[in-house]
Amino acid sequence: MTHVPLSILDLAPVSSNGDTTEALRNTTELARRAESWGYQRFWVAEHHNMPAIASSSPAVLLAHLAAATSTIRVGSGGVMLPNHAPLVVAEQFGTLESLHPGRIDLGIGRAPGADQRTALALRRTMQGLSAEDFPAELAELIAMLAGDPARLQAVPTAAGLPQIWLLGSSDFSARLAGLLGLPFSFAHHFSAAHTEPALAVYRQSFRPSQWLDRPHAMVAVSATCADTDERAEYLAKPGWLSFLRLRAGAPIRLPTPDEAAGYEFSPAERAFVEQRRVGQALGSAQTVAGQLSELLGRTGADELMLTNQIYDLEDRMRSYQLIAELSERQTSGHALCLSV
Repeated sequence: MTHVPLSILDLAPVSSNGDTTEALRNTTELARRAESWGYQRFWVAEHHNMPAIASSSPAVLLAHLAAATSTIRVGSGGVMLPNHAPLVVAEQFGTLESLHPGRIDLGIGRAPGADQRTALALRRTMQGLSAEDFPAELAELIAMLAGDPARLQAVPTAAGLPQIWLLGSSDFSARLAGLLGLPFSFAHHFSAAHTEPALAVYRQSFRPSQWLDRPHAMVAVSATCADTDERAEYLAKPGWLSFLRLRAGAPIRLPTPDEAAGYEFSPAERAFVEQRRVGQALGSAQTVAGQLSELLGRTGADELMLTNQIYDLEDRMRSYQLIAELSERQTSGHALCLSV
């Protein structure tokens, strides 16, 4: 029997009838509840110029979340390195690790998480925005955090390092994570068709390092759980509609479930939603348990990270609590886990 820890990825969703203050307050409350339920990690994602997402500044938000909790690991899922000078990220996460030793995760991605105009506004130059530059910038960031005497050293310098993860939705980051011997988190929630091939590349290319002696993979999966399958689908629709609008270049705040239920999906939109549903965990606790166990069986993931875009905070928390209740607690560490 394999025990797989569970974690949460949150986007600080901004509702159509709310604002960013409410969204960040909700994320803080969810982090506190996640800790009480025994989740292992609570990550926030970097997105920019998106009205439905308030987590545009992960380092600032993580400082607040770490101060509002006491045991759960908090981290970025992720920091999009092309948007930032490596020294800035090293200083931010060196500061976080100094403030909260042993609780900080630095998840790093190579996508900008924004359109080209926004990416240029962030970096002020197109230099460092190509995939070819990413491995060198990642190596520079790690060296700065590790205090490599041959590199500029980031200050504050923590006694230990944040746990560094590479994030990806393709085999590029999977291969790089393997070659560097880093833990790897795959974005199954928006690239389900590529999950198993990417994990295979990661494991095949893995080289033992100072970080790991064997591959360690986490799979991020969209999980919406409610008392019934029908209720779960009703709660999931706002996220689908929000993503459709984003994809069409007209992003909106997260609509209410009633607004989403009343939306007339075109045949093309309906087909796209059905495609995105593949690989999601969606339904009652019993249904979701089966879906997550099947995902674990196929991928051999060492950890699962759950995410959703549920409109109401109580429904959002209820979803994660239901999944927590169907998990077993490890006797050491108190991390939630599924048994497969």
